[in-house]
Amino acid sequence: MGALEGRVVIVTGASRGIGAEIAKHFAAEGARVAVTARTTEAGQSPYEGTIHETVQKIVDAGGSAAAIAANLARPEDRVRLVEETVRQLGPVDVLVNNGAVTWFGPVETFQEKHFRMMFEVQVRAPFELTQFVLPGMRARKWGAILNISSKGAIHPAGPPFGAGPGGTVYGMVKAALERFTTGLAAEVHDDSVRVNVLSPTSIVPTPGTLHHNLLTPERQRIAESVEVMAAAALVLVTDPTLTGRIAYSQQLLWELGLGPKPLEELLVSEHPRIGGALVES
Repeated sequence: MGALEGRVVIVTGASRGIGAEIAKHFAAEGARVAVTARTTEAGQSPYEGTIHETVQKIVDAGGSAAAIAANLARPEDRVRLVEETVRQLGPVDVLVNNGAVTWFGPVETFQEKHFRMMFEVQVRAPFELTQFVLPGMRARKWGAILNISSKGAIHPAGPPFGAGPGGTVYGMVKAALERFTTGLAAEVHDDSVRVNVLSPTSIVPTPGTLHHNLLTPERQRIAESVEVMAAAALVLVTDPTLTGRIAYSQQLLWELGLGPKPLEELLVSEHPRIGGALVES
């Protein structure tokens, strides 16, 4: 029996990278996984990977999954995603909000359409998908919502400040996602629904990070595999004691005795803990 035997899971942004690995890892633990993203055919995106390829890998490994195409920027696609998941796989037990679209640039020249799209996909979509699946989770007294963030949500240290890649808006959406996580965790705690947020401890060489040239030569030696993120994600959706956590993958696994201590340079400094959640002061 896997840790998610019989559970129904939605993983957004699952055509490649972290989302695809989480989908495969959860399916290997017995979950029936709705694999969703925009990319359905090779060549449709500049990046490799489609939702059908992810599903095929799951099926080839003996798992169960369904490919459900959805553009999270469209409200009608969000509704259809949940409806199709329930129709094909059953009521949703776990929601992993991993889908993202990102642009970098200085505030002064940041385009409004990019600003709106980032908030629509990375804040509004997770919020609305949660609204759709939460009533069933609360009624069954079991559920897990996991939001994928990054260290971009941490406030810059300074002054003095070092040069940055124009990540202010990126940090804004991730910070909003983290505050949504801790607030919701408090709201639904009495109904045994767990809500957590997970960020990589170090840079993960996904197609997105490579596209934005974030994997610099000096960062390559500390790069983190997608498997580490998937292992940490599994813990956060299955451990009934973990909720309201702003967690970092390697640190979480180390804390729980499931992995080695991260390099000192990667450790996030201690934050005040409120209700089991890590929060920025």
